[in-house]
Parts: sequence; C-alpha cells; structure tokens
Amino acid sequence: QVHLVESGGGLVQPGGSLRLSCEARGGIFSIDAMGWYRQAPGKQRELVARMTSGGITNYADSVQGRFTISRDNAKNMVYLQMNRLKPEDTAVYYCNASPYSPTGDYWGQGTQVTVSA
Repeated sequence: QVHLVESGGGLVQPGGSLRLSCEARGGIFSIDAMGWYRQAPGKQRELVARMTSGGITNYADSVQGRFTISRDNAKNMVYLQMNRLKPEDTAVYYCNASPYSPTGDYWGQGTQVTVSA
C-alpha cells in the first residue's frame, strides 16, 4: 500500500511561484509513473503533469512552459514547480502514483493552491 503525502500549497499572487512536494511512503517499488492532477470548483479533475519511472514527461497544454515536474527517486519524492501562476490555476492539487500492475492508482489528500491578488 502506497501512501502519498503532499505539501507546499498556499495563496500566491498572479505571476508568482509555488513548489508542491509529494512523498511516497510504503510499497514504493511498485510505482511507475507519478504526477499531479488538479480539480477546480465545479470542474472535473484534470492532469497537470506526469513523469514515468523512465523520465518521460507530459504536461497539460495550459501549464506547458510554466510548470516543471521532477522526481527524486532516492527520496521517493515528486515535485511540481509552478511559475507565472494565473488565477485559473486555482484548484486543489492531488499527487498521483500509478503502479506497474493494473491495481489502481494511489492519490494524496490534496493541497489547495489559490492564485489571487
């Protein structure tokens, strides 16, 4: 069983930056991809950024060039550096881990990111 613990959300002004962190605990050798999703009020959860164990990344078009995902496999961590934040980036951000076997993804509890003047 994998437990994901997120940190780093908060309130930031438009144009500012935040860094989200997520630590995977337990069952870490079963994890292939890790990433970040977000859900704004009244909207569906959407992919923000994802990185496979082999280092392949993909980003939502809306964050391409502004957000950067990275992993530290030695520390079982995944990070999301968010720059040039916009009000439309406001959402609850969830850490996600996909195992090699099709047993279902793991999710963190979510961290709020609010971009407002």
